[in-house]
Amino acid sequence: MGPVIELDGLEVRFGGRSVLNKLHASLTGRAIGLLGPNGAGKSTLLNTLLGFHKPFSGTARLLGLDVRTQAREVRALIGYMPENDAFIASMSGVRFVRMMAELAGLPPQQALERAHESFFYVGLGEVRYRPLGSYSLGMKQSAKLATAIAHGPRILFLDEPTNGLDPPQRARMIRLIQEIRDRGDLSLILSSHLLRDVEECCDQVLILKGGNIAAHCNLEEERRANRRFLELETRSESNGCFLEALEKLGCHTARGAQGRIKVILPEGIEVQRLYAVAAEQNVQIRRLSHKRDSLEDIFLKAMEAADGRL
Repeated sequence: MGPVIELDGLEVRFGGRSVLNKLHASLTGRAIGLLGPNGAGKSTLLNTLLGFHKPFSGTARLLGLDVRTQAREVRALIGYMPENDAFIASMSGVRFVRMMAELAGLPPQQALERAHESFFYVGLGEVRYRPLGSYSLGMKQSAKLATAIAHGPRILFLDEPTNGLDPPQRARMIRLIQEIRDRGDLSLILSSHLLRDVEECCDQVLILKGGNIAAHCNLEEERRANRRFLELETRSESNGCFLEALEKLGCHTARGAQGRIKVILPEGIEVQRLYAVAAEQNVQIRRLSHKRDSLEDIFLKAMEAADGRL
């Protein structure tokens, strides 16, 4: 599979001021998270990919289509869930989604069928004939998602999808996004100020600061790499022989406080082997945990590195 998003020297200016500074990146994940502090350029990048802003120089491509020269083809691929409400309050939910699906190119009857399907999919089947203006905040967020997916896009843009939701509503929205991601028939781009949303839904992340790329990483690769870093909590009179046995396997070890041991596994050695060695040495492993750099750690490191480059 080729890149979902390619940024090729992308520069966007407003009033003579550069807001995005010649960005270069190639993103291939099923679900791509877009992160950054206020004023970082997230909204500008999102709107440029959607075709609302024209690049000053360079370009961006979605699934190989150039946003500058193939804007119509790009828009035909996209489903968009905006941060702010964009409803006609007096229209029923299903009628509004049908209209939007028709505007996206579906024939009227197919648009109506997809509108009904989308409302049931997001859990709003029972209220699809009610006016949108009567919907609660959580229902409006779900209706925006139904609108974004009704016409069967290949790329789904989600801008702050859990904005303002209470914990149960947020959990339901995250489950829906994960389910859409796992179907594998489209790519997700999720822009959020909530690190937890991106961590739970995305396998790749692009972090912006001051119109520049502060970091770009594959979260799946980070998670796989971290599975080689372990911390053991043991119960034994002495861990000396145990450490020696681990080092003979090729592990790097270090003692920690209160009987804890830090271990880096070499390639080819699995966790089960550690338990076998512990049994041989009469050492009880009471707890084993993997090192896990959270997205917050990655984000903060990116912010520090970006400050150092300024």
